[in-house]
Amino acid sequence: MNKRRINIAVLEPSPIIFEGLSNIFSKSGTYLKLYRIDILNEIENLPHIEKLDAVIINPAQIQNKIKDFNVIKRNNPDTYWIALVYSFFDNQILSHFDKTIGITDSMEFINELINKLGNSDSEIHAAEQEHLTDREIDVLKLIVKGMSNKEIGDALNISIHTVISHRKNISQKTGIKSQSGLTIYAITNKIILLEDYTN
Repeated sequence: MNKRRINIAVLEPSPIIFEGLSNIFSKSGTYLKLYRIDILNEIENLPHIEKLDAVIINPAQIQNKIKDFNVIKRNNPDTYWIALVYSFFDNQILSHFDKTIGITDSMEFINELINKLGNSDSEIHAAEQEHLTDREIDVLKLIVKGMSNKEIGDALNISIHTVISHRKNISQKTGIKSQSGLTIYAITNKIILLEDYTN
């Protein structure tokens, strides 16, 4: 097991929220260091560290700075970007993140995410989609387009029964049943691009 230190920057203005995160992380059993930052550009000026594994950001901090945020993301391609959500945010903003955690998520869920960061050959970006088969992803893309079971069956040359079976598997694996929920899932997991969905 890899004992490399995990470096996480947190951009969250609330000291209470930050302290709560610190407390959760301290109980994760993972060797990590938190860097509290006050503005987005501080990510580029952190003390010299081997690797910045993740940045947890209150999405309100990037609302009018999407261009700057995307530049920083490009400059840090191996960093995992996590939105810390505790109020409503437009899906367009959330689509810029690799993952979202909510203020009501369990300690176990958050610690599992942090422990994945600690894997030496972490494939955390891909892991979100690994549990859906290629065919389920094909079906999901068509569900997001608003197609009926018959239309999906015709497009993929499969029976309606098979489409229904795939839909059931997708719902069980993601825990999401509504089309809008599956759309958010597909965008945040980069199964579809937001531009494709809005065109």
